[in-house]
Amino acid sequence: MAELQMLLEEEIPAGKRALVESYQNLSRVAEYCENNYVQAQDKRKALEETKAYTTQSLASVAYQINALANNVLQLLDIQASQLLFKIILY
Repeated sequence: MAELQMLLEEEIPAGKRALVESYQNLSRVAEYCENNYVQAQDKRKALEETKAYTTQSLASVAYQINALANNVLQLLDIQASQLLFKIILY
């Protein structure tokens, strides 16, 4: 029961907050990359920097989505087990 409560009250909300923060950060990174490219003398270097930020950002978001999905699956497993236990008792 404590694990279920921790998932519902801490882990899943924290994962959702992390994704919202990432969304906000991605907007700032996109703005920075656009401004950097426009102002850059060396467009190729600016483009490579943008590619690196994009790769890093996508990897970070993919990790966060994976962690949140695993927590949701764990929540569903716990709930299914509890339901099965109740069915067996009745």
